[in-house]
Amino acid sequence: MMKGLGGLGGLGDLGKMMKAAQEMQSKMTALQEELAAHTVTGESGAGLVKATATAKGELTALDIDPSIFNADDKEVVEDLILAAVKDAQSRAAEHTQAEMRKLTEGMGLPADMKLPF
Repeated sequence: MMKGLGGLGGLGDLGKMMKAAQEMQSKMTALQEELAAHTVTGESGAGLVKATATAKGELTALDIDPSIFNADDKEVVEDLILAAVKDAQSRAAEHTQAEMRKLTEGMGLPADMKLPF
């Protein structure tokens, strides 16, 4: 009955599988920490509004040029803020995807493999 395990090739070695799984978990933990520490900045209105977020997408700062504060332009200001936040989140997602590609390729996995993240 154990004969069937031979068909798994290199994966048949449970010790290697466990080591690879531990290595992957360690690298994922390190990447999570890096993404939490790495920041990206999105902007709108030619830099009038800037939003800073972690690479995980958590908004950490908002910088608004005082020249845009005008009661008549309330909706424009709100749109600029929203656009800057969305830009920061988009940059965060791009960074995360790039780092995940590096991790999976470095471990010999397909570049487009989706890991729980």
